[in-house]
Amino acid sequence: MITNLLVANRGEIARRVFRTCRSLGIATAAVHSDPDAGAPHTREADVAVRLPGAAPADTYLRGDLVIAAALAAGADAVHPGYGFLSEDAGFARAVLDAGLTWIGPPPEAIAAMGSKTAAKRLMAAAGVPVLAAVTDPVEADLPLLVKAAAGGGGRGMRVVHRLADLAGELAAARTEAAKNFGSDEVFCERYLPTGRHVEVQLLADAHGTVWAVGDRDCSLQRRHQKVIEEAPAPGLGPELRARLHAAAVAAAQAIGYTGAGTAEFLLAEDGRFYFLEMNTRLQVEHPVTEAVTGLDLVALQLAVAEGEALPPAPPEPEGCAVEARLYAEDPAHDWRPSTGMVHRLELRSPHSEFAGRGLRLDAGTGNGDEVTVHYDAMLAKVVAWAPTRPAAARKLADALARARIHGPATNRELLVRALRHPAFLAGQLHTGFLAEHAAALTAPDERAAALAALAAALADAAGRRGALPSGWRNLPSQPQSKRYRADDGTEFEVRYRLTRDGLQAEDHPGTALVSSTPEHVVLRTGPVRHTFDLARHGDRVYVDTPAGATVLTALDRFPDPAAHTDPGALLAPMPGTVVRTAAAVGDTVTAGQPLLWLEAMKMEHRVAAPADGVLAELRAAPGQQVELGTLLAVVQPTP
Repeated sequence: MITNLLVANRGEIARRVFRTCRSLGIATAAVHSDPDAGAPHTREADVAVRLPGAAPADTYLRGDLVIAAALAAGADAVHPGYGFLSEDAGFARAVLDAGLTWIGPPPEAIAAMGSKTAAKRLMAAAGVPVLAAVTDPVEADLPLLVKAAAGGGGRGMRVVHRLADLAGELAAARTEAAKNFGSDEVFCERYLPTGRHVEVQLLADAHGTVWAVGDRDCSLQRRHQKVIEEAPAPGLGPELRARLHAAAVAAAQAIGYTGAGTAEFLLAEDGRFYFLEMNTRLQVEHPVTEAVTGLDLVALQLAVAEGEALPPAPPEPEGCAVEARLYAEDPAHDWRPSTGMVHRLELRSPHSEFAGRGLRLDAGTGNGDEVTVHYDAMLAKVVAWAPTRPAAARKLADALARARIHGPATNRELLVRALRHPAFLAGQLHTGFLAEHAAALTAPDERAAALAALAAALADAAGRRGALPSGWRNLPSQPQSKRYRADDGTEFEVRYRLTRDGLQAEDHPGTALVSSTPEHVVLRTGPVRHTFDLARHGDRVYVDTPAGATVLTALDRFPDPAAHTDPGALLAPMPGTVVRTAAAVGDTVTAGQPLLWLEAMKMEHRVAAPADGVLAELRAAPGQQVELGTLLAVVQPTP
């Protein structure tokens, strides 16, 4: 029987496992890198063991250090979470060799699914439909998807639309795969732009019982990484669902699987499906399955590891659940990751944490925590359950819109718009959904932002005034002025007067001020009353309303001319590491041409030429660490 469990992971998955351990009376141990010394998962564990260093390669990916930490903490079992070492067969063997209980499938099963190419051959032999690898591509095979054989999470993936680009993309994929997975093996398969990503949750015991615990749709993705997931997968008829579940069970039986795992499939428009891979661990999106089944998948993982037998069949799903991943990133700027202090992260709607139906929050980051470049950009997962799919989507969108999220830029607005999009609500899902609807999902709402800027200016004035409102005059005078910039780059200059007749705002005729304090402003436009809650941290102003939020940066009224940046200068958009360069000083470049790539928060980000011209300076080199705003290159525009 397990009495003390160490989670070889961080963030929300560590907290999720700890939650179940507390309910079962199991003591808990955490491991942490130096940046995570005060992270929520370390605070919640009974004991925490330091892994010296910051980078994953020096800490969470050091299996020897993790096992030593488990032994030092008195743990008798190790749960790998997901990511990091969760699908490392060598680590699983080492855990068992150390006399510890491994919360996962046998190392042999992990190894069997460790290579996507080997897994495809194994699944084909078991009668599971697979999408064959393309070994000698021709035009008819386009578009192609290049994938890392040992990879996951979108790393090493590239879509190729021209054969002329294939060699370069293969080379780049090999480099990325070797760096992240220790193997440079890559392969190609046909890319289905309108395919759906559908997966089946599996759970198997050591007594021969294999459950197909329902299915999930995970088609809404960016950079081949999931953003919105739901259970059950919509639009599957009984016959198709039965075949999918049977194929998943066959996949598990073929490798003698035990524990929790997921069989992932690509569902084509014609109704045919193909095995993609098997994740030999708990998935990030497991909460939606828990919500519709009422199961605690972590508790079942522990029960299976202790040798217990599963009942003959799992419960039937009830209702629908939708999960949104809240990332510290900017979708409007190529999903650029964002770092910094999380001042506030909370749902205004009633919710539970790490369990339950209704509304659920699984967060790895809390108020006062720092988002760094070392780890994944996910802040939290928000899950809504309801009797029907439209009701679940509506509940989740409303909860996100009303949430208080003060800190780094996030994808919150994109999530809300996607959940409310007519195509999403109609079940018109495919892996290119976010790219197809990018304009509608990321377009700035300038009217809402302009009104938020007015509210911010009035709140600022309320904080400065004495006995009389700032700007109040008995006689006509120059208007008060305040400048703000929204995260999309739009600038607003708010000019207003507060007179005996009330508010006179130059760009908001007919808008009346009802009340204002530094934290709360009420405006009326015509017959409609609007409320704004405001918080300021440094020069960042967070304006929250029941309909959504706006984040503004307060600007100086008279900007310093010396702060002007040459339009041809390329500054680092984030802290990170230069991965590779694709041009040399003196090269003629075109607008949008990639010049170099930065790696931060487990993703690569392209830095492109801002205009046609000549690369006059290149100050970046592969392996170089750069800070936000570092000058990387200068392009001299063509006259």
